[in-house]
Amino acid sequence: FAYSDCVVDDSRLVVLTALDAAERGAAIRTGARCVRADRDRIWRLAIIHRGHRRIVTSRALANATGAWSVSTAETVLRQPPPRVVARQISQIVVPRLFDVDAVYVFQNHDGRLIFAQPYERDFTLIGTVAHEFKGDPAVVAMPAPDVAYLCRAANRYFRSDIQPVDVVRTVSGANMMLRAAGGERLETVVSLEASRTQAPLLTMCGGDVTTARRRAEQAINRLATFYPMSPRWTAGAPLPGGDFDWNRFDDLVDDVRERWRFLSEAEARRLAGAYGTRLADVLGDASSRAELGRAFGSQLTEAEVRYLMTKEWARFPDDVLWRRTKLGLTLGAAEQEALAAFMAAAARDQSTMPPHEVDGDSPARAVELQAIGG
Repeated sequence: FAYSDCVVDDSRLVVLTALDAAERGAAIRTGARCVRADRDRIWRLAIIHRGHRRIVTSRALANATGAWSVSTAETVLRQPPPRVVARQISQIVVPRLFDVDAVYVFQNHDGRLIFAQPYERDFTLIGTVAHEFKGDPAVVAMPAPDVAYLCRAANRYFRSDIQPVDVVRTVSGANMMLRAAGGERLETVVSLEASRTQAPLLTMCGGDVTTARRRAEQAINRLATFYPMSPRWTAGAPLPGGDFDWNRFDDLVDDVRERWRFLSEAEARRLAGAYGTRLADVLGDASSRAELGRAFGSQLTEAEVRYLMTKEWARFPDDVLWRRTKLGLTLGAAEQEALAAFMAAAARDQSTMPPHEVDGDSPARAVELQAIGG
């Protein structure tokens, strides 16, 4: 049997949500660290941002720090932590196993469901193994037995024989689920604490990427009773670059190849998938590949790197290679070193500082909801 679903690049979903917020007046502080939060009728936050400590005031605060929810509550907010349990989720990336544009789901011998999906054109993503997790979420890593387990599971169904040595990348992270009083695990919880004398505190735990925007709407709805807000509008609003019909993606790729004739089919698909109708902000009026500047490998160009640094807050090579894109899968060590040197030199140029990362209030409006996290 078959059913329809969607596949999303979770990192691009995050950065485009931030970009959409910035264009509506939010102040984005990538890499900032909230070290203390004092609560009265307003919140007073001590934030360290790029080596500088500053105080930010806020009428409400959201603790949406994911795997760091407990440590944030204990050390920053200085309050009892939410009743959560951490779960480690791991996947592997291997060379492409099949050519069809579909996601396969298999019943493994131990009852687990294992999926295999196309990943970044030339690879296959296989998952998932989940365990309870204890430790620092910043250094979570996939253990070797889990890698071998997924290889064996794939080998039960695919003709290609996959061994751990064939794995080009592992993907592993920690997720939090709330543990109810009876021990039951709840996938998503949004709670609000407020009183006449204390500013609201919103705590969000758990949840899947599928319902990310829905949970955000629920969070804002909880605050609507405290502050005047506009009617709900996000359900029908596309993120930046997504203002085209889902079934017109191939037409968008054709338009991209018509405008920038030097792009290959694979390049046009990757760029259209990442930037959508805003691709002109990346490539500009370039009429040749040379006009995009220096090349880092077969697809990454100076024009794209500069765009990611000035508009999407990329600061380090990993931001470009693994978060804003997944080109780290194809760039060699020498190309990655060249990218690092270029970004370090560009960062010294003040013109690369994102326009949204200026001190002080946004000219559009003050930001009343500050998120704390990594």
